[in-house]
Amino acid sequence: MDDVIINPWAALAIIVVSLMLSAFFSAGETAMSATSKARMLALETAGDSRARLINRMLDARERLIGAMLVGNNIVNIAVSAFTTSLMVGFFGAEGVIYATFIMSVLIIVFAEVLPKTVAIVRPERVSLAIARPVSVVVAVLGPVLLAIEAVVRGVLRPFGLKIDQNQNVLTGAEELRGTVDLMHKEGAFEKLDRDMVGGILDLKDLSVSDVMVHRTKMVTIDVGDTPDQVVRDVLAAPYTRIPLWRDTPENIIGVLHGKDLLRALAAAGGDVSKIDLTSLALPAWFVPDSTSLQDQLKAFLRRKTHFALVVDEYGEVMGLVTLEDIIEEIVGDIKDEHDVQMVGVRPQADGSVNVDGSVPIRDLNRAMDWRLPDEEATTIAGLVIHEARSIPETGQTFTFHGFRFHVLRKQRNRITALKITPLERLV
Repeated sequence: MDDVIINPWAALAIIVVSLMLSAFFSAGETAMSATSKARMLALETAGDSRARLINRMLDARERLIGAMLVGNNIVNIAVSAFTTSLMVGFFGAEGVIYATFIMSVLIIVFAEVLPKTVAIVRPERVSLAIARPVSVVVAVLGPVLLAIEAVVRGVLRPFGLKIDQNQNVLTGAEELRGTVDLMHKEGAFEKLDRDMVGGILDLKDLSVSDVMVHRTKMVTIDVGDTPDQVVRDVLAAPYTRIPLWRDTPENIIGVLHGKDLLRALAAAGGDVSKIDLTSLALPAWFVPDSTSLQDQLKAFLRRKTHFALVVDEYGEVMGLVTLEDIIEEIVGDIKDEHDVQMVGVRPQADGSVNVDGSVPIRDLNRAMDWRLPDEEATTIAGLVIHEARSIPETGQTFTFHGFRFHVLRKQRNRITALKITPLERLV
């Protein structure tokens, strides 16, 4: 006891201050990692200087977290060494055991778990409260971090590992999608809202060929028909814009708008024989099938039009795409009094679903809240053919992607009806 020269109260004060510093570093690391950069950006825009400071540090997140870790470890090692020396001075060799137990409890409870819990519950509030002292720590420890990074880089180089390449496992879009999915599972986001956000994120990954109306389902008019027949066809069609063709359905010469036809009828006094369809037709706009929905949406807005014909690499018409088709990818099906109601998805009492083969995979996913892949095929029949690597026969059953697919009907080489059952329904 004679060699103990430090005042016990001073020693206690040193330990308490060290634990407070350790708690500060732990809370800073957790809060800065969990804080919302979008929230900080909003606060910065509103004029909060602390938020601006946080955003600047988050731009160099690795250095920020590194400074917090280095500071925390230095403080914890120092206070542990000091306490061990103090305990040894009081109790001899047994003091090492006392110091280990006491500091383990104090550091784990008061310097790690407690501050990190507060920081994870209120990350933005804690970040704003400690923004300025954290910035000072980052500035002071900057040279130390550079030295540490140089040493680590040198140690890892013989193993072929590089730390100077900033590689993100998840893109911002994927992180946002994951956040929305999590909020939906927790009940904070309705299914419709989740699907709308997902639809917006998908626009750049989908092409017009994924959402177009196929040429076999297009409503078109032969310009060679009699005016009476054309008027009847326009009135019977559920659309206001209808492609006109001459000689062959693939030879599209323009697009007839229903309003233009009505104006021409009014101008002719109701005499349909005086109407010249070719003069009424608007020029057809052709777009490549590989155009992304994001680019096509921008093109629709730029050209102030709603309708385009889709062609393949050889210039052959594959179908048509409208502004409504793209909007429906975001908000879901839009129906009005003249729309042909979508059919083909019939849920059954046993949990299975009878589906027409021509139903798009994306529509089925939206309707049933499923996650069937649509990268290799557009329709559900196409997905089954792709996975089976052949054209199945009626009665065949396949299991993939967590579902059982039973072929109900087939016409020639087309699957016309399927029964799909989630595997969990079979357990």
